Amino acid sequence: MFVLLSGVSIAGIGILAKRYEKLTAKTALSVIFTGIVVGVIGAVLFDALSPDPTYLATSMPFSRAWYPLIGVTAGLTVVVASFFIGWIRWPTRPRYMVIGMLSGGWILYPYIVPGFASKNPLGYALVLGTPLFIGYVLWTDTRHVFRTVLRDPIPRRFGAGIATVTGFFFLSITGYLSFFPDEDVPAGTVVTVLPAKYQLVVWPTLEILVPKVPFFLALSVGEIAIVGTLSVLVGLQASLIARKWLVDEGAGFMKNTANTSAIVGSCTCGCCGPLVAKVLILAAGPSVAAPLYWVFVDTASPLSVVFIVGSMLLFTGSILHSVAEVGRSDRSTAIASAQTN
Repeated sequence: MFVLLSGVSIAGIGILAKRYEKLTAKTALSVIFTGIVVGVIGAVLFDALSPDPTYLATSMPFSRAWYPLIGVTAGLTVVVASFFIGWIRWPTRPRYMVIGMLSGGWILYPYIVPGFASKNPLGYALVLGTPLFIGYVLWTDTRHVFRTVLRDPIPRRFGAGIATVTGFFFLSITGYLSFFPDEDVPAGTVVTVLPAKYQLVVWPTLEILVPKVPFFLALSVGEIAIVGTLSVLVGLQASLIARKWLVDEGAGFMKNTANTSAIVGSCTCGCCGPLVAKVLILAAGPSVAAPLYWVFVDTASPLSVVFIVGSMLLFTGSILHSVAEVGRSDRSTAIASAQTN
């Protein structure tokens, strides 16, 4: 817990130092990245070394019998809201409407597909098609900005580092990557492929176990698609923020730390549920943490899917908004340079 809090403190110091002009943008980004790395390591250590709580079904906030109603209501709400908001707000960009409706489809899928939903081709199409469509939206609307942003080595390295740390965090917190010994495991190295459900459907999952290290890794196509999408989105957002800081500094706007929370809070996602529950146990006791734990961890809960698709939507929307901010910053710098000359 100390390591986690230390990382948060280091990142906070970097933000405040940038805010009050004690550090240059480049140095502040280095301090913030160091804080995030330390914080993520602390979170992983805390999650792995603290005892796993055991919750009874009686501690669930509501019965599983409510799941279909909640899932269908939430899914239909997202689909209908995406249609009307996209139609009214962005009539010339129907892709925004589609990406929202795809997210609603994720939530609805388990309740509208009869029979073997975990092996239905529609489920695979949703899991793989949503990241691809997000990529299409970003390519269409932001590639002109990222050509400039990623040409600068500082935002490029910062974004790549944040994306890597985010991927490590997601994999470790969800148990797909571990460097901690476990009981009742074979003595020798094991490499096998087993079917495992991940986000709506079952995937052939490569599992690698090396007890002597110790090391465990589980990878599937669906896992790579979702974790990769979230990590890349967070990394792109981080590179945009780094670019904006550098541009603002060049134009004389040293105190601008807008959107910094997008970096520090980038790992706030549904997969953090077990970690959050453990922290709440220390702070308020298991009776308070149990409902949150069930909402995040129970794979049958529609709310766990809402957090995943909601995270992808929020990160994508944040990037689209930040692209506009970067464009305005670049124009401000050009105006300032022209006035100086």
